[in-house]
Amino acid sequence: MNESLLIISTSALYAFLGSIIPVIIWLWFWLKEDPHPNPRKILIATFFGGVLGVPVALMGEIVAAETAGYLGLLAENSYPFILLFVWAGIEEFTKYKAASFIALHRLGFNEPIDAPIYLVTAALGFAAFENTIFLFNAFQEAPMLGLITGQLRFLGATLLHVTASGIVGVSIAYSFFHKESRKRNVFGGLFTATLLHALFNFFILKQESGGALQVFIGVWVAAIILMVLLEKVKRIRPPYKLPRMHSS
Repeated sequence: MNESLLIISTSALYAFLGSIIPVIIWLWFWLKEDPHPNPRKILIATFFGGVLGVPVALMGEIVAAETAGYLGLLAENSYPFILLFVWAGIEEFTKYKAASFIALHRLGFNEPIDAPIYLVTAALGFAAFENTIFLFNAFQEAPMLGLITGQLRFLGATLLHVTASGIVGVSIAYSFFHKESRKRNVFGGLFTATLLHALFNFFILKQESGGALQVFIGVWVAAIILMVLLEKVKRIRPPYKLPRMHSS
């Protein structure tokens, strides 16, 4: 009994550390993209909003899977692309709503770059909790499996969450001075992020041992494109000039 409890507690500790440390590294890296840092309390709240989004998304994914099974779309050890797309959409929408509810309707949201920063922060909170679940199961089986899983999550799934949510944030940023196009940009960003997320999962499931590297390269390329877009977002300016004040 004591030995089993020790294994569980040790696995939980390793899973927590293996999730939170890489996420902190990614958070530090992406927050450097903001030339005017946002309030820490809002960033922390947004991060934990992403964390709380995991059980919400999980419930939605369970309902989607049961619906797919009822419709006869599921086969043994096989998931149709439409289900992967729905699952990805649930996760992307959940991360977006976490950032939107906590940060994007506050006065602190005062420049275009804030949108991708808050979306990325929510995504990292989501990834932290999700990674903890995966790593806990892996460490339960074997420590080496846990280490390998942690590295793969750091370089693959976590970066995917960041990139996908960053795309949504960039789409919102481009509507910062054009409120009339906000809903269209949100929809376009969510669709693009969902498609990227679904394709990643689809090809990961299709790849045999060693083939995942090609899929990871695709995610890294998308992340580089996101960084280029963030540099463009930093240069977004109002489409109008403020009137000059003339002294009397």
